[in-house]
This record gives sequence, C-alpha cells and structure tokens, in this order.
Amino acid sequence: MAKVSAKERNQKRVRLASKYENRRARLKAIVMNKELPLEERFKVQLQLQQVPRNSNPNRIRNRCGITGRPHGYYRKFEMSRIKLRELANQGKIPGVVKSSW
Repeated sequence: MAKVSAKERNQKRVRLASKYENRRARLKAIVMNKELPLEERFKVQLQLQQVPRNSNPNRIRNRCGITGRPHGYYRKFEMSRIKLRELANQGKIPGVVKSSW
C-alpha cells in the first residue's frame, strides 16, 4: 500500500491539471506562435510560469486505484499487476481468464 500522502498528492495534481487546463493551453499557444513579437511572447511566458507547477499533466503519476502502487500499472484496468492477478484469479474482472497452452 502506498502512503496516503502520496495518493492525495497525486489526486491534487489531477484536480489542478483539470482546473488550469484551458489557461495553460491558451498561454502555450501564444508562446509557440512565432508570428507574434518576441517581447509579447516573453510576457506570456512569464504568465505561464505563474501557473502552478503541479497543474502540468506531465506530473500526474498513474497509480493503482486500489492500493496506490505506482509501478506495474496496467492502463486498461487502472490497477497494478498484483491486484489485477488477484482479482482475475477470483473471477471478479469480466472477460479476463487465465491463459494456458
């Protein structure tokens, strides 16, 4: 089990990313526009730096929804390999069967 603080920190990042998504996209579009004067783009770059760092979607960590484990994460199931195996063996995940050949 992951620490509760690590899970909460990641949830905070998810909330901030959704909150600042539009503002960040608008500012980045202006900064990347090469047709605008350099001074104006620089001012917008400073505004972009004022946006919280944790609102960047790159800082969000994929974690298991059950345990919070950050490694061995399957995106399709949104859980770690350990919990995926446990629940699949119990037959609690529809459509997943143990392979044998």
